Formats: sequence, C-alpha cells, structure tokens
Amino acid sequence: MGKAGDILDRTYNFALRIVVLARHLPNSVECRVLIRQLVRSGTSVGANIEEATAGVSREDFIHKMNIALKEARETHYWLCLIRDSKYLPRERFDAIIQEADELSKILGSIVSKSRKKNKN
Repeated sequence: MGKAGDILDRTYNFALRIVVLARHLPNSVECRVLIRQLVRSGTSVGANIEEATAGVSREDFIHKMNIALKEARETHYWLCLIRDSKYLPRERFDAIIQEADELSKILGSIVSKSRKKNKN
C-alpha cells in the first residue's frame, strides 16, 4: 500500500489500541467521562482520514485532514490527563502517547504540504 494506506492502517490500529485501553480503565463516574472523550477523539482520527481520501476537492481533503490533526492532538491531551490521573501504571501509556504525538506530526506535515500545493 502507498502512503495513504499506511496512515489509514496506522490510525485504524491506533483506534483499536484506544478501545482496548479504555476497557482497562476503571468504571468510576469521572473516568467514564474521560474514557468517552478519549474514545471519541481517538477513533475519529482515522475516520476523518477515511473521509479525506474520498474528498470532493483538495480543499475538502485539507479540511478533513486538519480535523484528523485536531483529533490526534486532542487524543494526546486525554491520554496524558488519564495517565497523570494514575488510573493505570504510567508505563501503560508511553507507547500510545508517543504514537499520538507521531500521528500529530505526520498529519501536520500532510496538512502543511497540501496547503502549499493548493496555493500553487
């Protein structure tokens, strides 16, 4: 698969990891709120990339990819907040937080390059 397939696969696997992580978090009132936010944003990254690949224009593609970027950054926030709330051992979050950060950087680069191409 090409680059589009790589990012789609990567964000799909990221979403799966978010869902599995959510299953291991406690069922307290406050944690349920955090889990809902985490799952919503974490699964939205790949969904928006899927939509972007079917964009009707370059502007639509850029818009959807920018939403995916925002969702990746939001997911990073929720992961850090949950990690720092000490519901699970810190080390459970290291790899997935790193992945959220890397996805944000990749998506930021895609959005930036797409905007530059759009201006030309």
